[in-house]
Amino acid sequence: MMLYWHLFLAFFIPGILGYGGGPASIPLVENEVVHTYGWLTVNEFSEVLALGNALPGPIATKMAGYIGFQQAGILGAAVAIFATVAPSLILMIGLLSVLYKFKDSPKVKRMTNYIRPTIAVLLGLMAFRFFLSSYEGAGTWHTFLLIAASFLLMEKWKVHPAYVIVGSLVYGAVFLS
Repeated sequence: MMLYWHLFLAFFIPGILGYGGGPASIPLVENEVVHTYGWLTVNEFSEVLALGNALPGPIATKMAGYIGFQQAGILGAAVAIFATVAPSLILMIGLLSVLYKFKDSPKVKRMTNYIRPTIAVLLGLMAFRFFLSSYEGAGTWHTFLLIAASFLLMEKWKVHPAYVIVGSLVYGAVFLS
């Protein structure tokens, strides 16, 4: 039981103090994992860091999952990952409760009105980058077939987007691998 508490502390504390995300908390995680608890050597930690950087996704959660699993199995991985995201989760719940409290405030409404176009532009840029990546990787025919099929499935036949994504993944696995 104490091991789970140590895993929680080893990743929760860097999550609180590591302002700036995963890369900013890496030295703090190293201090906890290598120097405080001695779970890894410096060399082993650098290998875990290299492996984490090679995989997609947030580095801190990948490292937490790996180290937690190495120390205490699946439950250890779950505890370490939760400890990594808990500070952000707590702050988001706090922020959302404050926003909910002032949701009828003209200032909050104005702020959300300013944020919506920014989010729309960022989503549009992301969709365009995905399109370019698909066009370059899969070719014109496959790209436009997937776009047309996705549009028809979601807009005309009201198929849930999750099913369209799974269908696209299956299509890619069968025809593009």
